[in-house]
Amino acid sequence: MSHQSDSEKKPGHKTTPKQIAALVCVFLLVGMYIGAFVVACLDLGDSGRLFAGCLVATIGMPILLWLFLWCLERMKKSSLESGDPE
Repeated sequence: MSHQSDSEKKPGHKTTPKQIAALVCVFLLVGMYIGAFVVACLDLGDSGRLFAGCLVATIGMPILLWLFLWCLERMKKSSLESGDPE
């Protein structure tokens, strides 16, 4: 019984644009929260407003990412249906 990870089973695994976009979204959210934490610790002012913005972005960024990817898929499907080469 050998235990292989998914990456070992699929040597030709390609990273999709969806995965890249999701990772970018995660890094942006983490960066915002680290920045908000630093501002709050240093008491540079208006940290409450920055934290509120981070909370809004936590909900808004994944929704905007999903809408963006959905629009790209729709545009790709419509260009394939019309026969336009990419």
